[in-house]
Amino acid sequence: MDIRNIAIIAHVDHGKTTLVDALLRQSGAFRENQAVAERALDSNDLERERGITILAKATSVEWQGTRINIVDTPGHADFGAEVERILSMVDGVVLLVDAAEGPMPQTKFVTSKALALGLRPIVVLNKVDKPDAEPDRALDEVFDLFAALGADEDQLDFPHLYASGRAGWADAALDGPRSDLEALFRLVLDHVPAPRQQDRADEDFRMLATTLSADPFLGRILTGRVESGRLRAGATVQALSRTGEKVEQFRVSKIMAFRGLAHTEIEEAAAGDIVTLAGMSRATVSDTICAQAVDTPLPAQPIDPPTISVTFGINDSPLAGRDGKKVQSRVIRERLMKEAEANVAIRVTDTPGGEAFDVAGRGELQMGVLIENMRREGFELSIARPRVLLREEEGRTLEPVEEVTIDVDDDHAGAVIEKLTGPRKGELVEMRPADAGKTRIVAHVPARGLIGYHGEFLTDTRGSGVMHRVFHGWTEHKGPIAGRRAGVLISMEDGEAVAFALWNLEERGRLFIGAQERVYQGMIIGEHSRENDLEVNPLKGKKLTNVRASGSDDAVRLTPPSRLSLEDAIAYVDDDELVEVTPNALRLRKRHLDPHERKRAAKAAV
Repeated sequence: MDIRNIAIIAHVDHGKTTLVDALLRQSGAFRENQAVAERALDSNDLERERGITILAKATSVEWQGTRINIVDTPGHADFGAEVERILSMVDGVVLLVDAAEGPMPQTKFVTSKALALGLRPIVVLNKVDKPDAEPDRALDEVFDLFAALGADEDQLDFPHLYASGRAGWADAALDGPRSDLEALFRLVLDHVPAPRQQDRADEDFRMLATTLSADPFLGRILTGRVESGRLRAGATVQALSRTGEKVEQFRVSKIMAFRGLAHTEIEEAAAGDIVTLAGMSRATVSDTICAQAVDTPLPAQPIDPPTISVTFGINDSPLAGRDGKKVQSRVIRERLMKEAEANVAIRVTDTPGGEAFDVAGRGELQMGVLIENMRREGFELSIARPRVLLREEEGRTLEPVEEVTIDVDDDHAGAVIEKLTGPRKGELVEMRPADAGKTRIVAHVPARGLIGYHGEFLTDTRGSGVMHRVFHGWTEHKGPIAGRRAGVLISMEDGEAVAFALWNLEERGRLFIGAQERVYQGMIIGEHSRENDLEVNPLKGKKLTNVRASGSDDAVRLTPPSRLSLEDAIAYVDDDELVEVTPNALRLRKRHLDPHERKRAAKAAV
């Protein structure tokens, strides 16, 4: 059977997974009466809740005698390592662009990776049925983007379609029949070349492992594209590292391939196909699975280095162990090492004390997803403020810079530019009017300056601004950048917060907790309205007397507390603070709970 391997790449929320749903339905992968969840490939709970793709996943459809292997890739730059590995498995890409928004930062990120590999793109202008869609402008911007990224003549001569993934149609002309996706299927068959690996079917077996996962029945499983040869279940193969060292020798217990949404067992893996192997115990991502006669590994795509580091520690607060079952440092370390093994963009190192671990990754969202998964698995953790990783080069200190693209109402553009280019030391690259009274701002800002900025950004734009970030490069260190300006309200007592005490504290700042919530000494219960930290007593009740007076016995009405999300909490805390994460709670606290220890630590820091 003929094979085509393609990846669908796009910015966050431009409709990749929805389009894959329509391709699966129209190819006959589902029965007519089969109940299938919307965004079928977003199988992870976090993906469904957040509406984004976190893990790259493969599926396949059959169209007129040709099997099309389709890979749905993440759109967020924090999960860029998934994109880089997956692109090495395919022979073409379908670039999806929102006809209203045009190319966005993650569009640029994934497209640059695809063009660098020499892949020929198909451009699909999605959501052309939106009222504010401007497909012609979006198409011109895509061409300009390709030219700026150094695309060759074949890549610049890309075919394009107009589509609506939700409605399930794609046409070569904007005024086409809008009935189905046949035009996209035909274009994939005509434009994407068959895998060149099929010409090497008679050579020794070789496959580059690109994704690692675990199956409760099969154990460790690796997915990749067969580069040469054939492999049958039961054969003995070896795994070679990127440097050519032999990792292990094992017997392939099962070979599986993607058929629709199902993982189906097959008898033989052939060159050019994307398959999953089981039976290994130590082989991992970027290793070469090959016949025993092979001694040269396949080249693995280099991965962009981590840009931030977060310290994961044990939860040693007075409320530790009440929610979670996994609290020991040994268990936390095992879980982090398992994550680093499957995700090559994450690097885990031990700290001198042995009770905390430095986890380096690509961004706050990636860290937030890892922490959220761990808390759902029953872990209790203490998380420190993210730190930006610096690089030494030729005697200079370099720091990562991110390209920030912001769509904001015209009235708020001045405040946003002032914050980015002033205290956060960013450089304004572009500012132009967008549609519907909005301004698009593009700036290059040090990654340090963006930690904790999102909440301030939403306040400055009254919640109407949209911000996207992507790693841009490295620049010389720009000196100190001011952190959070406001101080915090710190509990000086252990117990349950009293409504009367919280009511009196509302004038001191905004609160993070409500009445009857457990607090302890050193726990942060709110943000102070001034720059200094303030110790307060949230347990202080009203003194009762026999005297009643008009106006002094009114019912206490509390303002609802501000609840920080996990990412917001991690970005909010200062260097001397931690986020306490448990399966059922999220608390902020000082690193040293005792006030005397805090003073000694502050003096030592000075």
